[in-house]
Amino acid sequence: MLCHVHRLGLVEYVEAFRLQGEFCRRRLAGEIPDSLLLVEHPPVITIGKSGKLENILVDRERLREAGVSLFFTDRGGDVTYHGPGQLVIY
Repeated sequence: MLCHVHRLGLVEYVEAFRLQGEFCRRRLAGEIPDSLLLVEHPPVITIGKSGKLENILVDRERLREAGVSLFFTDRGGDVTYHGPGQLVIY
């Protein structure tokens, strides 16, 4: 079985989220083979469907000062930090 691996490097979470949707649509249409996206993200906290802002233990101003962005996602889970040096595979 063929699977393409795409090493994308450092990618903003919102861009990786968009790319995943694009890859998914193209795969379902039979346009591309199975694919893995290997990325790292600049500092970001994602908040999933079951997540709550109060589960983040620092205020938004402090996050902003530290260069950490927030992204609300339609995926499961609570609150997750992603950052440089952490390999994420989609």
